[in-house]
Amino acid sequence: SSVLKGFQLKTNIVYQHHLRATDIIVDVSEEDNSSRNYKDIKDLIEKSSLPEKVKENSLLAFKKIARAESAIHGKDIETIHFHEIGGIDSIVDIIGSFLCVEYLGIKKVYASIIPLGSGSVKCSHGKIPVPVPATLLILKDVPVKPSDAATEIVTPTGAAIITTLASSFGEIPEMRIKKVGYGSGKRDTGSSLPNLLRIILGDAIRDQKKTYAAQKETIHIVKTNVDDMSPEISGFLMENLFENKALDVCYVPVQMKKNRPGIQIEVMCRKKDLDNIIDIILSQTTSIGVRYHECERFFLLREKVFIKTLFGKLQVKKITNPDNTVRFVPEYDVAKKIAKDKKIALKDVYNQILCDAASLDQSS
Repeated sequence: SSVLKGFQLKTNIVYQHHLRATDIIVDVSEEDNSSRNYKDIKDLIEKSSLPEKVKENSLLAFKKIARAESAIHGKDIETIHFHEIGGIDSIVDIIGSFLCVEYLGIKKVYASIIPLGSGSVKCSHGKIPVPVPATLLILKDVPVKPSDAATEIVTPTGAAIITTLASSFGEIPEMRIKKVGYGSGKRDTGSSLPNLLRIILGDAIRDQKKTYAAQKETIHIVKTNVDDMSPEISGFLMENLFENKALDVCYVPVQMKKNRPGIQIEVMCRKKDLDNIIDIILSQTTSIGVRYHECERFFLLREKVFIKTLFGKLQVKKITNPDNTVRFVPEYDVAKKIAKDKKIALKDVYNQILCDAASLDQSS
C-alpha cells in the first residue's frame, strides 16, 4: 500500500544563474491540515510496502528530526508533533529521496562539507535564527562551513536526508563520472551562488592491485564488562544484537575487580545503529554503562551468489582476495540443514560445496 495519497509529482525545467535545473513540485490535491506526530509517521512507513532499505532510511531520518525537536522542546520523542515537516510535501521529500537512491542502485553516497546560511526565518514557533536549532542538532559531528547566503539553505529535512545517506563529508572521491544533475530550490538565497543541489553519479575507481583498500568504512565498537549475568541471557542477547544490525558480536572472558570472572561484551556496528545497540545492551544486560569508540575497518570484496553443487543450487559467499583471485565460503545455516536432512557430517557437506565451487572457478 502507498504511504500517502492526495498528491502528484510534477517537474519543471528552470534556470538559475544560467544553469539548467529540474524543479520538483509536490502538488497536494487538498489542503493538508494534519498535525502528525513522530509515531503517526513511523506507523505510516512501517505499514507501507516500501523497500526495506527505504523504510530503514526514512525511519532513521524522521527519528533524527524527532530527537532534535525532543531535545529542543523538552518533550518525549513519541509525542513530538511535526509542523512543517509533518506535511505531505515534506514526507514525500524525505521518502522520495531514499526511493530515488534505491531506484538508481547507488551503493555509496559522499557529500561536500555542508554550507550554512545566516539571518532568520519564520516558522510555526515564530522567528528563529539560521541555522535553525533542529538543523544544528542533526548536523552534530558533521563538518560545516559558512556561506554568503543570508537565509536558510540547509533545513532540518535536508540535514536529516544527507546525514542518513552520506558515508563521509569532504572532497569528491575518485570515480568515473557518468551523469550530473541539478535540482532547484524554491528560495532566493540572495547570494552569489544559485540555490541548486548538484548530484554527480559515477563508478568508483578501485586499485586492482589493492582491492581490499577500496573496501573501507567507519564503524563503532561498543564494549561493556559484566560479572553478574546469567549465561542464558548472553545467548539471547547475541541473537537480539544481530537482529538489530550488529556487524559482529563477541564475548571475551575477563577477570574483573574482587577477582570475579566475567565477560566483556564487544559489539561492532555502524553509526546509524549505535544508539539502538547501546539501548539493547543497557536494557537487556546487568551492565550499568558502556564505552564506545569510532574506528576504521578494511574488508575484502564479498557477495552472496548461487552455485550448482551436488546438493543442488546453493547460496555461498564469494570473496575477492587482494590479488583478485576468488574463494568461496559455504553458508553455515545452509550446510547445517543439508547435513541434518541427509544425515551426513557437516565437514563433508563443507568439503563437497568447496569442491564444487573450485570446479566452477576453474571452468570460468
